[in-house]
Amino acid sequence: MANAKILVTGGAGYIGSHTVVELVEAGYEPVIIDNFSNSEESALAGIAAILGRDIPCHRIDCTDAEALRQVFKQEQNIQGVIHFAAYKAVGESVAEPLKYYHNNVGSLVALLQVMEEYKVDNLVFSSSCTVYGIPEQLPVTEETPVQKANSPYGNTKKVCEEILTDLANSGNSSIKATALRYFNPIGAHPSARIGELPLGVPNNLVPFITQTAAGIREELTVFGDDYDTPDGTCIRDFIHVVDLAKAHVVAVERLLQGKAQSIEFFNVGTGTGYSVIEAISAFERASGQKLNYKVGPRRAGDVPKIYADVTKSTKELGFKTTSTLEEAMKSAWDWQLTLQKTEV
Repeated sequence: MANAKILVTGGAGYIGSHTVVELVEAGYEPVIIDNFSNSEESALAGIAAILGRDIPCHRIDCTDAEALRQVFKQEQNIQGVIHFAAYKAVGESVAEPLKYYHNNVGSLVALLQVMEEYKVDNLVFSSSCTVYGIPEQLPVTEETPVQKANSPYGNTKKVCEEILTDLANSGNSSIKATALRYFNPIGAHPSARIGELPLGVPNNLVPFITQTAAGIREELTVFGDDYDTPDGTCIRDFIHVVDLAKAHVVAVERLLQGKAQSIEFFNVGTGTGYSVIEAISAFERASGQKLNYKVGPRRAGDVPKIYADVTKSTKELGFKTTSTLEEAMKSAWDWQLTLQKTEV
């Protein structure tokens, strides 16, 4: 459905901003909702620079149902929603669980209520491989058991998936939901106009790598090298953020074409696991920078190894990643260099 209007909550965030760009390039009309509690307004300028035009943005909080109603009323004819808006720092969620439950669960409930009122039936939900916990078998498929979460953040994703499942099973809702379980998004748009922009000290590996290489951080700590993995460091499935953004476009298309079930789950990763040391080596090759890092003790809550079986998303969504780990690292470094220039 070309020119369909798609509401993107958290659309100024890391994954949201890249998805907005891919939606436009696929012929859709995205509308952003963001309260900028976990993102920067500069992302809007970056999106506009890539696309050559501004994207409508409503500065509201997604837990505010009345504010959401005003957006649905004003925009009219919204065909679908991609829901990114959520807090995502594991450590912070342990320290402030109520903040995470209020925002992550509360925003989904408010959004679903307003979608039903305005008869908007298509939802793509931003979920996470964190729902698998420490899996007993690898790679994880969509049938891998969902485990007790290691953090309030992880539990909010699990609870939100349960809410969507309960809604689908109720028989009283026309909403169809596709939950994408992401693995580890990294990298930036090839234009280096948008990318990961952590507020304060990064929680994720790649921005910590790029900030260390740029001299902003003194050194990177690798948390543990005594895991049961080939080089002793944790293994992750790193997916280029542009590939991940394209998966959302494919999921939206499937919903709008009426091909989706009332509730579906898809792993979105590359299907390959790389260790932290392999990721560092890929960055060094891609950037030409030697990284200053040391091995420290294990970090509480880290899953030793996880990577996706992508058979279902390949077959049913028709989605495959195209970028290599080195390409993702190169884009992350280009983005870091752009940030350095704009800050000078």
